Amino acid sequence: MLKYLAVFTISSLVALSMLSCAEPENVTLWTDIPEFALYGEAFNASQTKYKVETHYFELTAKKLSSMVEQPDIVVGRWLKSASTRHLFKPLDWILKDNSLDGSLFYPKLLELGVVDDEQYLLPVSFNVPALVFARDNSALMTNYFTISLEETKALGKAYNVINRGAYTRIGFSPDWDDDFLFVSAALLNVDFREGSPMSWDVDALEKALEYDKAWIRESNVSIQTVDDFTFKYFFEPPVKLILQGRILFSYMNSSEIFTLDYDQQSNLDFRWLAEKERIPLSEDTVYYGLYQQGRLGKGAEAFTKWFFQTETQRLLLENNKKFQLNTILFGIAGGFSAMRNVTEEVFPRFYPSLLGHMPPDAFLSPPNVLPQNWLAVKERIILPYMREYIRASQEDEEEADYAPVQELRPLADRITDWYRINK
Repeated sequence: MLKYLAVFTISSLVALSMLSCAEPENVTLWTDIPEFALYGEAFNASQTKYKVETHYFELTAKKLSSMVEQPDIVVGRWLKSASTRHLFKPLDWILKDNSLDGSLFYPKLLELGVVDDEQYLLPVSFNVPALVFARDNSALMTNYFTISLEETKALGKAYNVINRGAYTRIGFSPDWDDDFLFVSAALLNVDFREGSPMSWDVDALEKALEYDKAWIRESNVSIQTVDDFTFKYFFEPPVKLILQGRILFSYMNSSEIFTLDYDQQSNLDFRWLAEKERIPLSEDTVYYGLYQQGRLGKGAEAFTKWFFQTETQRLLLENNKKFQLNTILFGIAGGFSAMRNVTEEVFPRFYPSLLGHMPPDAFLSPPNVLPQNWLAVKERIILPYMREYIRASQEDEEEADYAPVQELRPLADRITDWYRINK
């Protein structure tokens, strides 16, 4: 909410600075990305023929599937789901007439916007999972770009310190962050995707969660040991615990890292999480489309061509800096730009710690097509299931000093029940 209010306050200031001599053609843009209010006003200020009107919705994909009104442009997450992908116009014309150079985009991200061999959606931005640690510990890492699960486990265990029978330092525990549990599952090929209603590799999910359970047991004795440490020390935020030397790693994605305050960023380093030369991108990758029933007016075309230009995105990054929004907004639409030259050449000018740290292009692995209500399913069903699973006792843990939980209901049954109730 703070991000939403700040962006729309600044966009209002930009709008007040505009002068127009003639009535412009209106363009309606729907989005769940607050930054597009700023982008719309920057476009409006750059010319007088067209005016973009930005409408924010918490989940644009859901709004599209139940709407009466008709936007011209749609920007948001989970737009390629079965319930929404048929709502867009093909965009091949804008790539073929040299208005946009398709080779400027990360190829795998561009490919994800293809439906039936036609380009229906253009990628806007993405985020990358990472582990952060104190800069003083950088020499412990074996790779300057990435870190694997096994290396994280080994370094975390070596960092542990026990004093008078209790841990006073723990390098890392998978259960400290639900998103880490999910990313570790993605790294181990669980492969969540849209199905009827959801599909995934059941065996891979069990192996991934067993891996996390074994990690906790082998590195940190038990979940109860970790709980005791967490209760004692985690009244402080993880970044502060890292800088105090209390823990070695904390999980963050790229957006979180680069919206930390300057003092924290200057004392931290990071590595992208990778496994077998693959970095799973966040599922909330942002895409851009022209609505099927919207007007294909000159205004929508002009905004599209304007936004996907290197110089435009450099200007938008400059505006973030000018209005001092860097502590709440990262990059383009909250992530790395899907335009490769912008991310690789322009971003390091605004985020110097990216120099020599860019995620390897060949490693980037976009998410699968997911349903438009994916976020609710993930937060209410999948993550709670993962948390419960790693706390469940096994037959060989009868002597563990924490109480076993009841047998878990299968994830498939939980998801089926949720969809039955939330049609």
